[in-house]
Formats: sequence, structure tokens, C-alpha cells
Amino acid sequence: MTKCVNCFIPFADKAQVEQTVNGLRESGMVNKIYLLATDKEAGELEGCETIHVESLKCTPAIRKIAKLADTPYTFIYTKESTLLMGMFAIERMIRIADDNQAAMVYADHFQITDGVKKNAPVITYQKGSLRDDFNFGSVMIYNSEALKSAVSRMDTDYKFAALYDLRLKVSQTGELVHINEYLYTEVEQDNRRSGEKIFDYVDPKNRAVQIEMEAACTDHLKSVGGYLAPVFKKIEFNKGDFEFEASVIIPVYNRIRTIEDAIKSVLMQKTSFKFNLIIVDNHSTDGTFEAIESFASDQRLIHVVPGRKDLGIGGCWNMGVHHPKCGKFAVQLDSDDVYSDQNTLQKIVDAFYEQNCAMVVGTYMMTNFNMEMIAPGIIDHKEWTPDNGRNNALRINGLGAPRAFYTPVLREVKVPNTSYGEDYALGLNISRDYQIGRIYDVLYHCRRWEDNSDASLDIVKMNAHNTYKDRIRTWELMARIAKNKGVK
Repeated sequence: MTKCVNCFIPFADKAQVEQTVNGLRESGMVNKIYLLATDKEAGELEGCETIHVESLKCTPAIRKIAKLADTPYTFIYTKESTLLMGMFAIERMIRIADDNQAAMVYADHFQITDGVKKNAPVITYQKGSLRDDFNFGSVMIYNSEALKSAVSRMDTDYKFAALYDLRLKVSQTGELVHINEYLYTEVEQDNRRSGEKIFDYVDPKNRAVQIEMEAACTDHLKSVGGYLAPVFKKIEFNKGDFEFEASVIIPVYNRIRTIEDAIKSVLMQKTSFKFNLIIVDNHSTDGTFEAIESFASDQRLIHVVPGRKDLGIGGCWNMGVHHPKCGKFAVQLDSDDVYSDQNTLQKIVDAFYEQNCAMVVGTYMMTNFNMEMIAPGIIDHKEWTPDNGRNNALRINGLGAPRAFYTPVLREVKVPNTSYGEDYALGLNISRDYQIGRIYDVLYHCRRWEDNSDASLDIVKMNAHNTYKDRIRTWELMARIAKNKGVK
């Protein structure tokens, strides 16, 4: 198959694209190269056609691409930096697309950051890969018919969400195939650590983007049968016989630098009800055990050391929740963090009754180790709305903190025995049937420091985390589709 692909490349200026274009021309499969320019003064490059667009992320730009997609395949590159395709890489991608009748293919690649070339493997797309920041890399080759079909179903004009809308609609009718081969080299210009990137979606300056992404995702869920209307089970809060109204649960392992602050922030709480603190110490070896014991004179503190050694954070949560002294409401506190004031616990419990919910999520402030506010500041997760929050939850990577649960529901669902994503899995599962309440006062100071579990992850660990969360979303999406079909 020759001359079977048209290429679309972001165009800032001639110097930026010249090397990329020359590399593409080496492939005998490239028919035409279109330069997508946001600047009307961008000029021309010999042998290429310049197309003026507002941005690559807007719907009119995607419609222009579809109109010009007159070859079997359409190559879209998304970065304004040099792209170096590997030897016969385009041929390889198109062969695999052809052999698998794929709607789109994408590949592992190399990435140059600060002059250093590194492997940049990506992960395999699945039904639950609904994150708008799913990393396909910067090169995607679409089956043109699949692309045109998807664009024909775009009935909303987006300013920011068009590429996201495109791949969701393409995925409804065909497979997005991951090629685990290193087929090109891109230049990466975002040099932040992983722990700095994960909060982009809750940064207030990105709010307009998030509103569009939510709309695109909600539309997709309706198309695939996974959308849930805002109808929820009512809770009477009369299950079980609880000695305590609430229990704060802290799973901990080797947090000698922070555990005392966490404990003090709980014991200082002022409430109209009886509460306790259950600390599940997962066999700490750094003095954490002794630090917890120094508070033993306070009868509200229950110090649990599991008899088994195969528990992650979720398993420790299960130990606390199923403890006979666990209260009617189980309230989260990480061993790194503290409540913002002495009224946090009262506000959380009040919210359960006022909003008739099985889970409550608060608002928190990002701080450094010394409790000084750092960017992005206050995280309020306003993308969670009573009517559409549980649908939008399938798109975002977390629901916020602190989290609290109606204990009978949590005991029924149980916490996945993992140390990453266990809270997210709970939120998705519980929201399938019950309302999740929200508090927009800052209840929690979330410390970011070098020992946070997600402060700076290598790409292998980050991919493992993202694969697991996508898997959680897949399971939940399938359960919701079954629920809508009346299948138990």
C-alpha cells in the first residue's frame, strides 16, 4: 500500500516543523502533509499545505482534518516540537492497523527531556480508559473512515475537548491498538515531576477545560449505556448498633516524622457526639509504633497492629472498619496530613445527615511539610456535582479528601487491598447506588513532601498506577452498563 496516509502537523514556524516534515517525507506511504497553524502569519513550507485553525483541540479543527482525510489513514501529531519517526515506523503502524482493522493505533516511543533520551512506554487502552489525559504519545494514526464517522457524530463544538471527543467516539465503533514497540522520538517540554502534574485537572485555571471534558465524557457514557441518572438509594442511618458515632482511621507505616501531628489533629476535635481514633500500624520499624503508644493514656485511641503482613493501605482500612469499636461513620486521615481545625469531624458527620449520603468528600489545601500553602492551593473538586458527579468520576483520577463513609455500606463493599487507588475504587463503587456528599470548606491540610507515595514516580510505576485505575474504571463502567440493562 503506497501513499495511503495524510499527515497533520502543528505549525508554529518553518524552523519548528522542517525536520519533522523531512522525516515524514522519507516514508513512501505519506501522501500529503498539512500544517495546522494557529497564527495566520505562520507562512508556508514548500510541498506542504497550511491550514489555519484556532487550535488543534477545537472541534472546527478536527472537522477540517476529517474533510481532508482522503487517504485510508490519517496521521495526527500533537506537539509543537521536533518529531523523529523510526525507520519504517509509519509502515509498521499502518500494517498493524490494517491487520487488526484498528480504528486507531499508537505506540511506545522515546522522549528527549533536557537533552536526555529516555524510554517512554505507554499503556494499553481499555473501555475504562476514560481519562482525558490518557497518554497516547504524540503520534496517532487513525483509520480515516473511523475518524470521519466519529466526526459526523460530533454535535457539540468544543474549544478544548475536541481531540478527547474524537477518540471517545472512535472507540465506540473500533479498537484503539497499542503497539508496544518504540517507533518514534518526541521532545518533551513539560519537565515537572509526576506529583506536580496529577493535580492539573483540579487547578482552578483549568476549570473551563474541565467543563468541556465532562460534557464530552457524559455524552460518551450515554452512547455506551454507562450513564447513571441522578436517582439514588435513600439511607436511614439505622443499621447496626454502634457505640461511637464516628471513628477516624489512620493506616500508617513508618511515618515517624508526621504521625504525632496527625494524632493531635484528631484528638483536638470538638464534637457533639462520641468518637474515637483507630490507628492501624502496619508493622512500622522507625519508631512510629512508640510514637503512637505515647498517646495511649487517651482512651479514645485504639492502636491496632495486624496479625498478618500482606496488607496494603486498603487492607489496613478493612482492619479498622471491621474493628468492633468502629463507629457509625469511618473518617479518613492519612498519616502525612492533619485536619485544618477542631471542627472538621463535626462538619463531616453533619453532612451525612444533611445530604443523605453514603460517602462524604471534603476540600483540602496543598501544603509543604511545614504546612505552608503551595500550588495549586485549595483543591475543592467542584467538578463533582450532585447530578453528574458519579458520571464525571469515571473521567477524573480521584475524588478528593478527606473521605468519610457510612460504615455499614463500607463494610459491605470492602476496601481493595492495595496501596494506590483503593479510595478511588470505593468512590466509584459507592456512587453507583448512593449519593456522595460534598463539603467545600477546607477540612484538611495535605502535605506534599519527598516521602509521599506519588511525589515523583518513574514511568514504569506511573504506568502501573494508571493501568490499575483504568481497570477500576473498566470494572465500574461494565457494572453500570449491566445495571442500566437490569442485569444483577
